Amino acid sequence: MAQIPRPARAADRSHAVVIGAGLAGLTAARALADAYDRVTVLDRDTLPADPAPRRGVPQSRQLHVLLARGAQALEELFPGFLEELLAAGATRADTQGEAHWYLDGHLLRPAPSGVISYGASRPQVEHHVRARVEALPGVVVRERVEVLGPVTTPDRGRATGVRVRQRADGAGEETVPADLVVDASGRGSRAPAWLEELGYPRPRQTRVRADVVYVTRHFRREPHHLGGRSGVALVPFPGLPRGGAIVSEREDRFAVVLFGLLGEEPPADEAGMLAYAETLPGPDVAEVLRTAEPLNEPVRMRYPASARHHYEKLDRHLGGFLVTGDALCSFNPTYGQGMTAAAQQAIVLRSLLARDRDRDAGGLPRRFFRAAARVVDTPWLLAAGGDLRFPEAEGRRGPADGLLDRYLTRYRAAASVDPVLGRTFLAVAHMLQPPARLMSPGHVLRVLRASGRAGGPVRTES
Repeated sequence: MAQIPRPARAADRSHAVVIGAGLAGLTAARALADAYDRVTVLDRDTLPADPAPRRGVPQSRQLHVLLARGAQALEELFPGFLEELLAAGATRADTQGEAHWYLDGHLLRPAPSGVISYGASRPQVEHHVRARVEALPGVVVRERVEVLGPVTTPDRGRATGVRVRQRADGAGEETVPADLVVDASGRGSRAPAWLEELGYPRPRQTRVRADVVYVTRHFRREPHHLGGRSGVALVPFPGLPRGGAIVSEREDRFAVVLFGLLGEEPPADEAGMLAYAETLPGPDVAEVLRTAEPLNEPVRMRYPASARHHYEKLDRHLGGFLVTGDALCSFNPTYGQGMTAAAQQAIVLRSLLARDRDRDAGGLPRRFFRAAARVVDTPWLLAAGGDLRFPEAEGRRGPADGLLDRYLTRYRAAASVDPVLGRTFLAVAHMLQPPARLMSPGHVLRVLRASGRAGGPVRTES
């Protein structure tokens, strides 16, 4: 594949280091490769040669979906990526026309929407992204390396590299010099503690606690399942803090997830999963659990709270040090936003580096964190707002939240009869349109017109 010509480098753009070889770290490395002579990605894990779960990404065994905006972002970063993913067995589907969505128990009116998502396992997506990154000139991915902390100038004003230790018996500590350090180490990031040790303030944190527990199992997909549709999503709502989803990861394989919030825990045994699925508003998940051949054992995971670190609000920044991905903001995983948000932050980073080519990297953190905060605003609003619908969820609520929730409750019901409302809802959920679009005058009028025609929630026949 032909390489895109690189722009001229600034004097302080010789070497960049990225902590973490997950999606956030790899996409950040792609952004940096256009601006730095060398980019080194460091990861604690042994990285698998083939698509496979790994210890450092515990959610890699769970159901994943690549949202429409995330697919666009990865294609922008890696031209031809989506065709590669499809050639490797991933699936592509119109989210409204080829899947069932249950919102507040109402079946969203099926219709072609043009909102396209991609079904693929997390290891498969990461494997193809890493292969593309490792093929970039000047980029090296080092595995089994523990990062101990940043190295700085004597006045602690700027990062000049990182201290690391190879994860092997008797390995000593070494320093990896760098002009820029990017922490993409995930929810376990030690960046706040590192900054505090260097005399910087910790970023303020916003948390929304919903205590999510989810269980994923894979099944053989056959043509008769789901009437040939690619998947289904049953979204929890107040009064029923349970949900489930099915995604076609390959033409012959489903990933099925059951999840619960605020004390609801799906079982991880066959009979228990089926009984749990039969309590959901639609029959789709229970049908697959009842009739499909299981391919592996169920895997459970817990996610206590979404967390956003407000680096953009700090009045002082360590120069040459950035934080991205889940280390910046992690979302309730049932919304499927993590990979998309990470790729969008990488696009922001690449744009800043191209535009500010002659600026010193010491001032980059303030510009990046402000721009990344704007990227995070929409998925945070969707995930936090969805969780805060539940009175038991812990988090800060605004004075207008109750009014907005009442409108969106009517909107979800109206979308069961008006496909235009459904299309906009999914476009917002896939981060193709801003949430304000749901409240445009035309959509408010459609909600009022359709509300009287919307029936009650779908019930299972169990």
